[in-house]
Order: sequence, then C-alpha cells, then structure tokens
Amino acid sequence: MDFNLDETQQDLKKLAAEVLAKEGDEQRLWQAGLMSVCVPEEAGGAGLGPVEMAVVLREVGTRAAPVPALPILASTLTLARYGTLDQQRRHSEGPIALALREPGRALADPPLTAARQDGDGWTLTGRKISVLHPGATALVAADEGLFLVESPAMTAEYTSTGEPAATIVLDGTPAERVAGPEASTGASQLFTAAVAAQAGGVLAGALELTTSYIRTRRQFGRALAEFQAVTMQIADVYIAGRALDVAMWSAAWRLGEGLPAEQDLALAAYHVGEAVKALYTCQHLHGGLGLDVTYPLHRYFAQAKHLSHLLGGADAQLDLIGALV
Repeated sequence: MDFNLDETQQDLKKLAAEVLAKEGDEQRLWQAGLMSVCVPEEAGGAGLGPVEMAVVLREVGTRAAPVPALPILASTLTLARYGTLDQQRRHSEGPIALALREPGRALADPPLTAARQDGDGWTLTGRKISVLHPGATALVAADEGLFLVESPAMTAEYTSTGEPAATIVLDGTPAERVAGPEASTGASQLFTAAVAAQAGGVLAGALELTTSYIRTRRQFGRALAEFQAVTMQIADVYIAGRALDVAMWSAAWRLGEGLPAEQDLALAAYHVGEAVKALYTCQHLHGGLGLDVTYPLHRYFAQAKHLSHLLGGADAQLDLIGALV
C-alpha cells in the first residue's frame, strides 16, 4: 500500500485540523461536513471510506478533542456499508450509538446477544457495554446480524475522559434488521480501526507536547532534551506511535480495498494498549506537571486509557494475535 494521503485525504486532514484548532465542538464539525464524510452521497454525505474516517479521527486524537466523532463516523460508515438507502437517509444527520461489546468478551468474539424473529419483525435479548455517546438509536450486533434499536434501556457508565457511555439492556426489545452476521463482524472491524486511528492521534499529540516541554525545561543548567536518558525515553514514545500508525493505516487501507484485515487490526489494537505505557513515559518526563489534571497532557492520558479499554487492553489483543497466526 501507499502510505501517502491522496489529494482528497490531504484536504480532509487540513480541514479537520483547522476546525479543531479553533476549539471545534460537535456542532462545528457537523457544519464543516466532517461528521458526515462516511455517509453515502445518496443520503447527503461525502461517501468516503475507512481511510478518510481514520484521517479525521487521527486529527481528533491529536488534539484530544472531547467530541463524539468516533462513534458517529464508525456507525455511519457501518450503516453505509450494510444498511439500506432508507436506513442511511433516516440516520444521516443524527448520532447512532454503536453497541458491540459484551461483558467478559473480546470485541472480535461473535456476539451472544440473541436475535429472534417476531412476526414480521425481530426482537433482541442481551447486554451491551461501553456504548459511547448513547442516544435515541443504537446499532446493535447480535448473533443473527446487525440491528437498529430505538430508545433502548440504558444505564450510565463512567469513563476516564468523562464522556457519556452506557450499558444497554435488551430484553425482547423490538429491532429493525440491517444485515446478516457478516455485518456484525464488519462493524467490529470498522470500530477497531476507528479507535486505533484516534489513539494514533492521541499519542502523536502527547509526543508533540512532551517534546516541546523537554526542549524548553531546564535542569542543572541544561535542557532536559540534552540528557541521554531523556532522549532514549522520548524515542520509545516515538517508536510506539510509529508502530501504531503503520498497523492502523494498513488496516484502514485493507478495509477500504475489501481485503482481509484481521491481523492488521489485531496488531493495531495491541499497540493501542501499548500507547498507554507511552503516555506514562510522557507523564514521567513532565515530572510533577504531568500529574496536573489542568495541564493538557491529562486529556491525552485519559483518552489513551479510554480507547485502550474499548478494545479490551493489550493482553486481550495478544491472545487474538496468537489465534490468528
């Protein structure tokens, strides 16, 4: 694959950076069209794919912006790939919660949530956790495929970033079928790519912040960056970011090309977990300032922890990588 962004992707990256640099909130992202880049053109969007989703989310992560871009882009892209045009149009301008994870199970495991036909419709029974920015509609992965659920019963969860999240409880809940089991797998893969993209941005932003700090902070009459031990530690953070980016871009490209991406996604998800260790290094290099919750580094650390949690952590990914190879 070619890791260089094409003209459209470069323009998208520039637009996202400009909007987010101006303290862009969710409304400004919608106004700029960034939240609808993955909505099909027939439904009023730009009709772009996984790589473009990753471009936007990496910029979100670079600024640790507290916006719901991740669940919105991942869910609209999932619906664009597997939903009908009517479903895409009905949900093109509002947030859809992506309900994939289940208690005690890895994201890549087949869902246990049970879907049963009920006359001309379907009902769902099960439990979903870590549903980001829950709203009136949820896109739910079940054993018989992917379903839309209106106004599901929810219990609030706590997150390290303070972002809203919920557990969704389904007990014979009416649902609208989107597609078969292949769509559940596809949704999990797109979500994993989205999380990895934002995590790559988080690590890049933390690296930039920490590099700037050690260049200007002086100790014993010298800049911290002049100490060999410091340069070795910041190099480790750089390597962690590059490893994550390579796996993430490869996975996003393969998803866009319709190629198998399981191994690339598992590797990217593993490095999302490793990004948390890199953020600990960034904290250490900041000294006491790194623990100040009012200092920008805290936002990056909280997001890294949050994103790693969404994928189950590094150990879970090592098990998956072992199974794949």
